[in-house]
Amino acid sequence: MVDGRGLPVGLALTPGQAHDLTAVPALIDVLPANGRLIADKAYDADWLRKLLRQRRIRTCIPPTRSRRMPRRYSKILYRQRNLVERFFNRLKNARRIATRFEKHAVNFLAAVQIAAILIWARFESTA
Repeated sequence: MVDGRGLPVGLALTPGQAHDLTAVPALIDVLPANGRLIADKAYDADWLRKLLRQRRIRTCIPPTRSRRMPRRYSKILYRQRNLVERFFNRLKNARRIATRFEKHAVNFLAAVQIAAILIWARFESTA
C-alpha cells in the first residue's frame, strides 16, 4: 500500500498462488479514517467495500465484468493508481528483490522493507 506520493505505508507478503484480497486484513489498519482507497478490479468484493464503508473509507475500484450491477467509479481518480505500479518499479530496481534471491518469505519481506526504507530516504533527501 502506498500513500498519495507513491511512498510505501504498508507491506504484506502473500504466497504466489494466493489472491490479492488475502493481504487486505494485514493492510487495512494502515488506512486512515475518512481516507480513500484506489485499487484495481481484483479488490472488487462486496465484503471489502462493506468493511471500508464501516471505517468511513471511500473507494475507487472498477467493477469486475462478472458484477451484475456495475458500480460507478471515477476514471480520473483511478489514474492515481499508477503510483502503486511506479512503487513496484522502484522496488524492482533492487536486484535482490527483482530476482528474489531470498527464498524464505521472512528474509524476502525484510529485503523488501529495506528497499522501501531506501525509497523513503531518497524521497526525503530530495524534498
